[in-house]
Amino acid sequence: MICQIIILYYSRHGSTRSIARQIARGVESTPNCEAVLRTVEEISGASPSPDPVVTLQELKQCNGLAMGSPVWFGNMAAPLKHFWDQTTPIWVSGELIDKPACVFSSSSTLHGGQEATLQSMMLPLLHHGMMILGIPYSEPALHTTSSGGTPYGATSVSSSKTGLTAEEIELAQQLGKRLAHAALKMKDR
Repeated sequence: MICQIIILYYSRHGSTRSIARQIARGVESTPNCEAVLRTVEEISGASPSPDPVVTLQELKQCNGLAMGSPVWFGNMAAPLKHFWDQTTPIWVSGELIDKPACVFSSSSTLHGGQEATLQSMMLPLLHHGMMILGIPYSEPALHTTSSGGTPYGATSVSSSKTGLTAEEIELAQQLGKRLAHAALKMKDR
């Protein structure tokens, strides 16, 4: 049986989507795991994402979740928050309790509020009873990165137009692998 991990993100300019795809690569490098890229509905009329919008049914059935957002004034983006505000039926039924989750973000500057944004995304996941995973300091790139990457989750600094750095890619993929391994362990319980 395949372990299904939802990589849920909101991305206006593509930077957060780039991290989502690297986390998906980490998930899919783990045998018997499948990454499902999903986004949330726009509330501001911006261009739609190339990935489908997540449904509550998909969220209930997943074995793990990675959630990402651009940094909006140190907080998750409004469309992502709007989505979580509609998950009360799942909260009441406890469908996400004990499922592993992680968070990721992208900002235009190194000190643009990445860690505050990651923490804001953890709140609804904790209320749903999910188990939050970060990036442990056993990951060498966490010690050497001068761009994105924190112990709270994968991040990127998108002020450069060259795309993700080698460290950002490595940390995102390692976070995806860690999430997949945790989901497999919990699925077998």
